Amino acid sequence: MNNYVEKNLTPKISIITVCFNAERSVANTIRSVLNQQYPHVEYIVIDGQSTDNTVAQISPYRSQLAYFVSEPDTGMYDAMNKGLRIASGEIIGFLNADDCYPNTEVLKHVIEAFHTAQCDCLWGDLLYYQPTSDKIVRYWKSTAYHAGAFGHGWSPPHPTFFAKKSLYEQWGGFDLQYRLGNDIELMMRLIEKHHSRTYYLPEILVHMQIGGISNRSWRNMLIQNQEIIRACHQLQLPVNPFIFWCNKIIKLLKQTWMKPYDHQ
Repeated sequence: MNNYVEKNLTPKISIITVCFNAERSVANTIRSVLNQQYPHVEYIVIDGQSTDNTVAQISPYRSQLAYFVSEPDTGMYDAMNKGLRIASGEIIGFLNADDCYPNTEVLKHVIEAFHTAQCDCLWGDLLYYQPTSDKIVRYWKSTAYHAGAFGHGWSPPHPTFFAKKSLYEQWGGFDLQYRLGNDIELMMRLIEKHHSRTYYLPEILVHMQIGGISNRSWRNMLIQNQEIIRACHQLQLPVNPFIFWCNKIIKLLKQTWMKPYDHQ
């Protein structure tokens, strides 16, 4: 395993933003990356040939991007795989066009955590906000990983997930056979299947707009969780469907009943 990050206090970090028809939010996302205090950032933006003013919103920042393309793709995870193939940083993170970093020191703290924890991948906490009012509506407070957690319905918030490039080189990117469970299947594969060294950074790393594709409807949430169980079987990882669905239902009920900004 590449231990460059442990030896170098200032490794390059690649941040990948994928977008499609995100004219209302993409500029805010880009600014939150460009304003980071950590100096060694390779910023890659992959647009799926948007039909609105997304490209125009990106245009003022083109000179500050390491790579930009606007072309057709087969979906968000296909675009993310394009970004993975381009990325040259020792560490890679994803920040979608509806998300942003809450302060200018997020990437600095991420790099410090990689060095002190000597981990292969890490994640933190996530805040969901209402795009029409910027009101915080949910706090996803994550936890450290323990063996078998994915099969019980646990996962880190993928927007806060950072991993060494060497993990993707060794174990691959997003599996496009899935529709909605791709990000969790990927983390499950890297963390549990291949026993990567992990670390939970107990900080809010990302602000995310409520209403992502996997939680826009009950049907999408059902499909996503069915895909996660299928991924457990395909990766030959332990899964208890009864405990899995119980934990998911409890989580959804907590989200429905909680007051704004309650901890998950």
